Amino acid sequence: MLKYRFDEAALRIGDTANDQDVEFRIVLLSGDPALAEGMKRVRQFFDENEVYTDVLFYQYPDREYKVIVRKDYYTDFILELMKQRLLQSVAWAGDQ
Repeated sequence: MLKYRFDEAALRIGDTANDQDVEFRIVLLSGDPALAEGMKRVRQFFDENEVYTDVLFYQYPDREYKVIVRKDYYTDFILELMKQRLLQSVAWAGDQ
């Protein structure tokens, strides 16, 4: 698994691993349009690839997202969050 850091004043991110996927709850705490645009680009990246069940997005009011990520796409999802500047750092957790 990966460890990731984010600006806690701007975002709240929590994740829960299940058998075949990881469920993320992402809340954009600030009204910064760059955050909303970053989430839009993350969603677009996965919506436009050929695998329809890799990452599923559910958007709720108040800038809240539920994202279900297949375990085999977990690393891709985290790195896309980093690429879109929603994360500050990413590192391997534990001994790899």
